[in-house]
Amino acid sequence: MVEKKLDKGLVFSGVQPTGNLHLGNYLGAIKNWVNLQKEKPCIFCIVDLHAITVAENRFKLKENTLEVAAAYISSGIDPKKSKIFIQSNVSGHSELAWILSCHTPIGWLNRMTQFKDKAGKNKEKAPLGLYSYPVLMAADILLYKSGYVPVGEDQKQHLELSRDIAQSFNRFHDVDFFPIPEPLIMGLATRVMSLKDGTKKMSKSDPSDYSRINMTDNTDDIRKKIQKAKTDSLPFPDNSENLESRPEINNLFNIFCSMSEMNRDKIIKEYSGKDFKKFKEDLFEVINSEISKVSVEMQKLLSDKGYLEDLLKVGAEEAREIAENNIREIKKIINFYNL
Repeated sequence: MVEKKLDKGLVFSGVQPTGNLHLGNYLGAIKNWVNLQKEKPCIFCIVDLHAITVAENRFKLKENTLEVAAAYISSGIDPKKSKIFIQSNVSGHSELAWILSCHTPIGWLNRMTQFKDKAGKNKEKAPLGLYSYPVLMAADILLYKSGYVPVGEDQKQHLELSRDIAQSFNRFHDVDFFPIPEPLIMGLATRVMSLKDGTKKMSKSDPSDYSRINMTDNTDDIRKKIQKAKTDSLPFPDNSENLESRPEINNLFNIFCSMSEMNRDKIIKEYSGKDFKKFKEDLFEVINSEISKVSVEMQKLLSDKGYLEDLLKVGAEEAREIAENNIREIKKIINFYNL
């Protein structure tokens, strides 16, 4: 649930259509959004422009985009309450990204650690889009004058840059146009780790399918993966402090807390001193009770692409209306000659 009362603006967030949505995407983002839409107007975008910063993501872009849309709806995001659309279908995202890039010093982008991590030693060969990605993220948020952005730990730096860019624009033009968006760090499993290595983030790029629970996994898949999830030879811990030095156990514990919404101390009391067989059996049950239903519903939706496309068209039309109004105001502020 949201940790503080929301009192301004709408909520904006999005997921890249990169294929193989997994439990990390569900717990770190989508599951929390279902609760958010009950409290505030929400925009949940499928950020395909971000996806093409990495070459391999371009090959199955259409299929992956529909998969994300299906995941949103199957998880409980209601298209009647929240706007769901594809980022590239609203040209204001790209247009505002250029405008904001002219208010963003190179030094700010040089501090972004994610570019350094993704580009690695070949940063001279990395595409410009990978470097300027945070400006597009700022445009996504500010285009709708969003007040809140649910973010994971790895996106906090980018949101801080969005805040800086909003302030830079307002200050330069002596206006109070863009609100300064606030982060929402939600849920217990804000960073879901690999089932095979608790020091690495759960990822669709991991070569082992047993490192993650996919949102399309069936009951048998989920059972096998939880059974094979890495633990250690020690019994279940008797206090929270002992979890910090045991990354695999801590990861499974956080997943259990988030999926079951049980009190942390109650879970520790239930399994303290025991081996992991019973804990894993119960962990499978709480994961399967949600994910298997999502998986079945996703398959139904993906078999009716026309229905998904119609929903995305409506969402894009609604988002485009907001975007075009705001772009029009932004152009007036900049003093563009609009004919």
